[in-house]
Amino acid sequence: MSTTEKQSKDQIKVKFFTRDEDESLHVSSNPIYIPVTLKRFGLSEIVNHLLETETAVPFEFLIDGTIIKTDIQDYLVKNGLSTEAFLTLEYTRAVLPPKFLSSFNNDDWLSSIDSIGSMELPGANNGEAVVTAPKILTGSYDGIVRIYNASGKVETQLTGHSQPVKAVKFISPNKFITAGMDRSIRLWRSGIISDEDVEKDTQQGSTYALLDYHKSTVSSLALNLPTNRILSGSYDNSIAFWSTNPKEMNTSAPIDISEKISSSSRKRLKLAINDSTIRRKAPLAILESHSAPVEDVLFSNNDPTIAYSVSQDHTIKTWDLMTARCVDTKQTNYSLLSLVSLNNMNILATGSSARHINLHDPRSSKVTSSQLIGHTNFVVSLATTDNEYMLISGSHDGTAKVWDIRANKAMYTITRESGEPKSKVFSVNWNKEIGIMSTGSDKKLQINSSAEFK
Repeated sequence: MSTTEKQSKDQIKVKFFTRDEDESLHVSSNPIYIPVTLKRFGLSEIVNHLLETETAVPFEFLIDGTIIKTDIQDYLVKNGLSTEAFLTLEYTRAVLPPKFLSSFNNDDWLSSIDSIGSMELPGANNGEAVVTAPKILTGSYDGIVRIYNASGKVETQLTGHSQPVKAVKFISPNKFITAGMDRSIRLWRSGIISDEDVEKDTQQGSTYALLDYHKSTVSSLALNLPTNRILSGSYDNSIAFWSTNPKEMNTSAPIDISEKISSSSRKRLKLAINDSTIRRKAPLAILESHSAPVEDVLFSNNDPTIAYSVSQDHTIKTWDLMTARCVDTKQTNYSLLSLVSLNNMNILATGSSARHINLHDPRSSKVTSSQLIGHTNFVVSLATTDNEYMLISGSHDGTAKVWDIRANKAMYTITRESGEPKSKVFSVNWNKEIGIMSTGSDKKLQINSSAEFK
């Protein structure tokens, strides 16, 4: 770590800097000579020495925005550089490996998951505010919607869907949306809330509105809370635009439940609500342009009047929700199965049937800016964290992976603790108070620690 001007043939001149606000070593630090054989551990030792940290901190290192996964020598060779080059290394705190915390059994495949953190709600009758605990919402192939606490105990179990539930979203700790293969979208309430849109005689833990339009499986839901808007993607190739407030939507004729539920489903629904008594609502708009099943939908992070969708027709589409028109289509060579937007970045990540994750800039004419390769089967679910560079993926190869988009391979792979062969991961989610959640064909909700993503 000497700053001497003399350089051996096995050393290279570098300068370290960080963008982290809580670190003191920036680009103005003096350049030093380091061995080209150093990898992350050795580089971390140098930075810890320069920072004079009391306890060693693991770091990741980047050159020109790309995380180094090998030694400096390998980087020089791959980029055609010699040891005469001068390198600027960015360092950032490393993410620790996710640890298995627990898993919880279910009666059938768990197909979808969402979570909500602790939240302060106004008390009933002008009482004191109530702080809710973190919750996990799941949809299952048995048609049942379940709400777990962070310890894995089922607090609420709701029956209403007649077929597998494919998508779930929290609106608030007491309100949520679900959709599935029975073609219906349900607005639910649980507990006591004071919203005017809920009828006084509606039972606790029940459906208070049915959003009914789609002619086939409803595969995905997206929610924009500031505008109270919902998007639904369906295997009928369409996307519907809804409100979380039933009063903002036109009322449709009551549903004839006998047309939609088989005799076997009636047995499963003996505790269900009579759908003929529930308000049926029509969509605010229909978005049509896809030529194959829609797999995922998403509101823009920056503009709630813009949305994105992916489909088995190999396309990513951009929608203007004000006019209900498709304003851009990007064609790929594979079916697209999942979609997420990276926080604070103009980047869309899509999971594909080709087993990789593609990164797209919706403002660019290029279809794909880069790929994350590592899964060995369909990538069917994606989730973001509070780190703008990181995402989590779930695949039919039975694993969830943690990615940093600045690296060319997964940081960590999470396997199923059930150990069941050929199990599939159907859905992943992240919550800073709970951790990394994943569900699958092993009928388990699995929770792994998230460490610190920031």
